[in-house]
Amino acid sequence: MSYDKVKVLIFDLWGTLLENGIFPSPVRQTKKIMGLFNTPFPEFILSFERAFMTKEFKGLKEAFDNVFKKMKVNPEEYNREERLIGLWNKNKLLVKPYEDTFEVLDALKKKYKLVLLTNSPFSTSDVVEKFDMNKYFEKVYLSYETGFLKCDKEAFDIVLKDLKVKADEALMIGDSIESDMHGAANAGVKGVLIDRRGKRDYEDKAESLTDLKNKLGVK
Repeated sequence: MSYDKVKVLIFDLWGTLLENGIFPSPVRQTKKIMGLFNTPFPEFILSFERAFMTKEFKGLKEAFDNVFKKMKVNPEEYNREERLIGLWNKNKLLVKPYEDTFEVLDALKKKYKLVLLTNSPFSTSDVVEKFDMNKYFEKVYLSYETGFLKCDKEAFDIVLKDLKVKADEALMIGDSIESDMHGAANAGVKGVLIDRRGKRDYEDKAESLTDLKNKLGVK
């Protein structure tokens, strides 16, 4: 694939620039704790992120109250709400950048305009500030502030309009085929999948952020 036209790199955050503080990911553990074993993951993640990541809440209890209500799950069974609050607090506490995150962002910023576009809960701005990440990006779009998820074409339309670029002048960088790659494709934006474990089947992918930098021809 040629990247000659690309002027803007749109980065996902979780699993792309920042490594989750717990494994399996908090989203996958949330599905299990909620007891939604028979719900396909793509169906679960869309419903969960709409309920949890498209508005600002006063705290995790209010956020999960909304999730349980929207997804029709009893929060009192198996002590679900308390377990989930502890889980997401732990993830926020232990999250950390990948080893090559800042080195690669520094290099890419010299050639491209960088944007952050992420499906994120209301506390994500604290994490972005903790690692002083705002300095790398022209704009930061957090789903709880915009009201749009990456699967919504409007999320990318806003980015393209704000940065004054066409769809073929932007490139999405993320670790999820369903959320990042398909979301970008809905808006006509191509993407590079970050596949650190080499287990995903996608045409254009990189093994790491450093590999991405090399693919883009940046030193």
